[in-house]
Order: sequence, then C-alpha cells, then structure tokens
Amino acid sequence: MAERRRHWTLHNDLEPCLPIVWLSPEGGWRELLPDSLLQSQGQEARAMEWELRMRLYRYEHFDDASIIEARWEVPKAIEIGGWGIQAEWTYSSDALGARKFKPVIFAPADLERLRMPAVTHDEKESKRRLLIAQDAVGDILDVVQVGQAHVSVHLMSLYTSWRGLEETMMDMCDQAQMLHDAMAFITEGHRGIIRQLEEQDLLSLNNNDTYHSSGGKGWTAKLPAADFDGRHVRPRDMWASAEAQELALVSPGMHREFAMEYEKTLLAPFARNGYGCCEDLTRKLDDVLRIPNIWRISISPWADVDACAAKLGGACIFSWKPNPAHLVGRFDEKAIQAYLAHAVRAAKEHGCHLEMILKDTHTCENHSERFDLWAKLAQEAVGEAW
Repeated sequence: MAERRRHWTLHNDLEPCLPIVWLSPEGGWRELLPDSLLQSQGQEARAMEWELRMRLYRYEHFDDASIIEARWEVPKAIEIGGWGIQAEWTYSSDALGARKFKPVIFAPADLERLRMPAVTHDEKESKRRLLIAQDAVGDILDVVQVGQAHVSVHLMSLYTSWRGLEETMMDMCDQAQMLHDAMAFITEGHRGIIRQLEEQDLLSLNNNDTYHSSGGKGWTAKLPAADFDGRHVRPRDMWASAEAQELALVSPGMHREFAMEYEKTLLAPFARNGYGCCEDLTRKLDDVLRIPNIWRISISPWADVDACAAKLGGACIFSWKPNPAHLVGRFDEKAIQAYLAHAVRAAKEHGCHLEMILKDTHTCENHSERFDLWAKLAQEAVGEAW
C-alpha cells in the first residue's frame, strides 16, 4: 500500500512513473457484491459492511492501484439547501431505467424563483455518526471525521434538470440572455456554497485517497499549501473539478460561452483542478487548458486518443476512460488487448502522464472475472510499452 501511495503521488505530481491502472466498477458492484451477501441489520450497518467487503474484494481481485486504507472516514452531517426550484422527472418503470426531463423553467421570469443555497452543519448528528463508527470499527481502524473533501462543480447538469436538455440547447440560439442569467446565478450560488463551507470549517483536505474529478485519487506531496495552519482548510489547499457532459455535442464556442467561462471562475481559487467526464473534449482542449490550475483532464471513450495525446503531452494528467462496454456481450480478449495497447502507445509516444480508469461499468452481465482479466490486460499493455 505504501508503494501504491508513492506511485499515485509521483503520478499526480507529474513525475516520471508508470501509468496508473484503476478500476471503479460503479454499477457493476451490484453483481460483484450483491446485497444477499450482507449479514448486518439496519441501513447504516449494512452500508459499513458493504464498504469493508468492497475493500476486501479489491485487494483479493484487482491488479490495480487501489489503496486499502486502515482508515474509516465518517462524513459530517452537512446539508446544502435548495435553490428555490425543485427538479421534476418522469421515471421509467424499470428500477434501473432512464428518466425524462420534466421542465419547471419556461421563461426568464421563472428565474426569479431561484434562491441562493445555505450551508448548515448538524453537529449533533455528526457526533452520533462518529460514535457509531468508533464503536463498530474503532478497535481495528483509524476512525476520523471529515467534511467536504470531494469538490466537483456541475453547473449545466443542475440547470438542465430544471429547464430540460433540448430546451437548454435551443436557448443557446434563441434565448441566450436567459441562459447567461441562469448560469451567472448558479455560479454565484456555488461560490457562496464554497465560501460558507470554508467559513464554517467544513472543508477537508483531499491530498489522499479521496476520489477526484471523474477518475483518479488525490495523493500529492504538493498539497496543502505551504502556509496551511494545520486546521483551517481553504480552496488553495485542495483539488476541485468541473464537467459539462450535457454539452458534449455543442460547438467548442458554445461550450466555452455557456459553461466553461463560468466554471473557470469557480475553479480559480483551487490549487489543482480537473475537467471533464464522459464528454468528448478532443476539439475543446485549447479551452480546457486555459482553466486555472488545470491538472487532470478526462479523455472519454469517445475522444480521439491520438489527437488528445498529441495535444496534452506532459502538460497534465491524461485521465483516459476506456470503453466500459467491452465488459458486456462477448468478452473479446484480443480486441481489448489491441485497444488498450493503442492508447498506451499513443500516451507513451507523446510523453503523457497516463491513467486508465475503468468506470461506468453498469453491468458485467454477472461475469465478475471480466474485471480481473481487464486489469491484467491493462497492466500487460503498460508493461509492454513502458
């Protein structure tokens, strides 16, 4: 585990090292660790048991950069209030099905209903959570209480949940001012949330195993800032990130105008920033590279790996997301091998700081061994190229 921490730290500090391979099964965990395995009673106890079983499963199965910590984090009871408007959805009858936008904003006047969110902390509930964890696992794990450590901004996701996705795209053409007014308000609301979290000492350091951006961990020797007092965490001591997947199909200019210009102002106070998730940023990298303190960029399964590698080089972390659909249907080992090798070679050729993050695997069709084999193939691709 110490060696893996060192590996992540070198990688995140843009030092020469092997690429990172890390698996985040996400929806696939339902098949790797079904609820029927759990022995505990009660929602909190079952959640703790599942987390412990997940750590064991990672250790026993995945040949990746997972770090199994002798640490148990208890989140503080932080509540971020509403915006004055509540999203509504039309849901599928399938428990795991899609949902449809049901707009609640129709005209500029509707924006007047928006309110700035307030941040509150229930100290009594935080203490209750801490005591439960200490009683349950305190004899074997280091139990610590943490505040907001994962900082991720999703401006367009929030607004489209109120306005609708198609409607928002049309507004870029025929109601641009309405969209700008909405994004300005949401940006100011998020700035207020961050300010309140800092003022109430509810931010926590994330230079550790905290999940960052759309993939990767926060290990680094460069954070917190040199003037950190050991108690009061500030944005300049932290990683943060943003994404705008909803704008995957709009032009670079529109993406910049209606999302990135707003996101940049929120990310500017943070020491290191990530950008992107599943959206293809191939044609938008010039704008992404202008984000203050940009450090990790998501290269989605639909991105042009060769073009992105040539553009980024060693400027920041090349956070590649291989196609999770390869774990569905016929598991074509040779095809996956060639697919991984191509991306690794491209990254090596251009001096990229590569991480391969297998995520968004909503199912492996109950073939749990596919994750294990995928990790093996990824490590082999790294070994052959490096």
